[in-house]
Amino acid sequence: MEETAAATAPLITNDAVVLGILIVILAIIFKTSSSERTVFKKFYSVVPSLLLCYLIPSILNSLNIISGETSALYGMASRYLLPASLVLFTISLDLKEIWKLRHKAGLMFITGTVGIIIGGPLAILIVSTFAPDIVGGQGPDAVWRGLTTIAGSWIGGGANQLAMYEIFQPSPNLFSAVIAVDVIVANIWMAVLLYGSGRSEKIDAFFKADSSAVNDLKNKIEQYRQSIMRIPTMPDLMLIAGVGFGLTALAHFFADIIAPWIEANAPDLARFSLTSGFFWLVVLATTFGMLLSTTKVRNLEGAGASRIASIFLYILVATIGMQMDVTAIVSQPGLFLVGIIWISMHMLLLFIVGKLVKAPFFFLAVGSQANVGGAASAPIVAAAFHPALAPVGVLLAILGYAVGTYGAYISSILMQLVAPQ
Repeated sequence: MEETAAATAPLITNDAVVLGILIVILAIIFKTSSSERTVFKKFYSVVPSLLLCYLIPSILNSLNIISGETSALYGMASRYLLPASLVLFTISLDLKEIWKLRHKAGLMFITGTVGIIIGGPLAILIVSTFAPDIVGGQGPDAVWRGLTTIAGSWIGGGANQLAMYEIFQPSPNLFSAVIAVDVIVANIWMAVLLYGSGRSEKIDAFFKADSSAVNDLKNKIEQYRQSIMRIPTMPDLMLIAGVGFGLTALAHFFADIIAPWIEANAPDLARFSLTSGFFWLVVLATTFGMLLSTTKVRNLEGAGASRIASIFLYILVATIGMQMDVTAIVSQPGLFLVGIIWISMHMLLLFIVGKLVKAPFFFLAVGSQANVGGAASAPIVAAAFHPALAPVGVLLAILGYAVGTYGAYISSILMQLVAPQ
């Protein structure tokens, strides 16, 4: 038995070494993906950087160099770094600015969110009529469990995706397959939006939209951005860490009380994951961040709160990658059909509402990408219209982080209800 264990043990078992390797990998990916060199530009135009953040640790795991099964890094990252990142992402939520954008920008964002919430269940229903095996499965291999992580990603972002992963526990192989669907389909849709940005005048003419509001936003957003950005001091950084991990501790404290109480007094609610301590950890962390966004604490965004949150998030992404089997990416090609139908439902609803309310294509594109792409790519789409508008994408994406857990959970329950048994 000892010889067998030794033969299957990974090359590197020290988690301190593994963590260092993962962070170096992330650093190389982000450094090269932002490079101006032609070779890197061409490479990342084909291979999304986010996919590499999952894929490279997965390859190392498949080669038995490191092991997600024996490492404790994922447990640490999911319980400490994930809730801290949710807090830091949501403290900069500007409810007043969102209220000012409440008309067409807010409507298109909400429309995009609703499109994702109902698109998943509808895609399952459609595919189940001619290929139920694609969307079936039992236990951890039940396809709806994997699709819940796409709902989290497409409404909020990586943090919400990983929250759904932890709550509904799809198998690593299934998760590997849906990650490929998530990244590839989302990037195809982003390419469509970027293409549309170059023809926004024609689309606005089709919608009969007045884009003067977009021009007004340019000046307002530039002034707001300049007013909060600053070089962070040591007290700033320590305060960011204190807020993130302090509220994470508070969320853990209350989650340890709420989940056992529900399990003891209302055990039937377990099917909705309300007896899950992790579910309450994520919900409470998000809620605490939203409450702080109404105070002066939100100014920590100017010192880099969301950038620090992103570091936490991508470390978590890499630890998830450690548990992936790269061969599973092509094991379920039928799931790509589900993803295409899903994003098509999202697109169709956006175009219908956009046409009805005569919304400028800018609001449609950024509202959609704030859902599907999150804070990483929504600014890219917004900047395609004008660089000064990039923060609009950030602002709406932050709202996505705030509602992502709730919206994805609703979509997840609906998918569970309609999935073939």
